[in-house]
Amino acid sequence: MAPGIAIRLLTPADAEALVSAAPGVFDHEVDPALAAEFLSDPRHHMATAFDGPTVVGMASAVHYVHPDKPAEMWVNEVGVAPTHEGRGLGRAMLRALFERARALGCREAWVCTERDNRAARRMYAAVGGAEQEMVYVTFALDDERTLA
Repeated sequence: MAPGIAIRLLTPADAEALVSAAPGVFDHEVDPALAAEFLSDPRHHMATAFDGPTVVGMASAVHYVHPDKPAEMWVNEVGVAPTHEGRGLGRAMLRALFERARALGCREAWVCTERDNRAARRMYAAVGGAEQEMVYVTFALDDERTLA
């Protein structure tokens, strides 16, 4: 990993740091209220890469429990600023999330990505991921057909 980069898991006190993340880390502008809400939920986890005071990478996940399965960690997304890509930050942040997941008793972690996202698929394979065949279905909750 790149020298001078610190990987750490965020706490609710860190919400403000996300607001000034480097461009490209998040898909959209960070909403301070949503950042605080995410980090205050004990089942939500975020590993970050800091270059000095600036967040240059993040990986978010949810500690998922269900009545008939062992706990799992669902990795929602991984983002790295274009200025810091190719330095191993994504792998390092995933490993930090996996360590947290093990400490929480999770037996498995999983993530979904697009088939044509070769960079993400290489990164997931580099940290031991095994691809599974699945179908990804979304529901537009503002569509009348979904609610009928």
